Amino acid sequence: MSIITLTSDIGMQDYLVGAIKGQLWQYCPECHVTDITHHISPFNLPQATYICKSAFAYFPLGTFHFVLINLFDKRPDHVLIAEHNGQYIGCADNGLLTMIAGGMPEKVIKLPLPPDAPKNTFTIIQLMASAARELSRGKALGELGPLTQQIHVKNNLQPLVGDDFIEGQIIHIDSFENVVVNITRQQFDIQCKKRKFRIFFRRDEVISQISETYADVPEGTKLALFNAAGYLEIAINKGNAAGLFGLQGFRRDQLTQPTGYQQLSYYQTVRIIFQ
Repeated sequence: MSIITLTSDIGMQDYLVGAIKGQLWQYCPECHVTDITHHISPFNLPQATYICKSAFAYFPLGTFHFVLINLFDKRPDHVLIAEHNGQYIGCADNGLLTMIAGGMPEKVIKLPLPPDAPKNTFTIIQLMASAARELSRGKALGELGPLTQQIHVKNNLQPLVGDDFIEGQIIHIDSFENVVVNITRQQFDIQCKKRKFRIFFRRDEVISQISETYADVPEGTKLALFNAAGYLEIAINKGNAAGLFGLQGFRRDQLTQPTGYQQLSYYQTVRIIFQ
């Protein structure tokens, strides 16, 4: 049986994560269940996308990823099972799938919830686990249900770019209070063109170089680097950048605001000016 990963916004304060694992082992006794995280901020799809994309890339082909994020954004009547990059993703039909896949996944089906079953997490896990069991036994995804492209679509937040700048949003703050921005190394290199630059993340805070490691600067000094996932990170060597600089993560209400950096609070964006 393949690996099953769990990513959720459930937290670890009650029984639910343990009960989910118990249910998985009932349906897939040979499966190897591992956690990615259960601490996604509620409703924070950009953060969930960053975590999932960064982690999924390291798992072997055939892995099943169960993403239990914002399961009840609306009353569910089905779940999605997708095949993408040789792996499988199970999640609610809430737009997160297209964000993780960076567009429409290669193959996707809708698995209907039984009409008489309770609309809760355990019914959803039962459907996903049953699908994983059948796929691990050699069935094709299309044998479990008709392939479809009629799913809810959401697009990833993209940095704003101009001839002499790129501006991104804070999408994640880790346990060390390092701040992750949705600017990748590739996006930075395309805009930079080997020019000098200054990174602004508060009106009076500027960084003018990219470090390779935290130890490149003295303790207590701010720095910018591209982390192992390839995203821009603002940090303090042995300090807490988010707390010290008053930086905050992405808010759900940003998803409904008009496009444009002027619509976002200044402290929630990071702007790089090229010279």
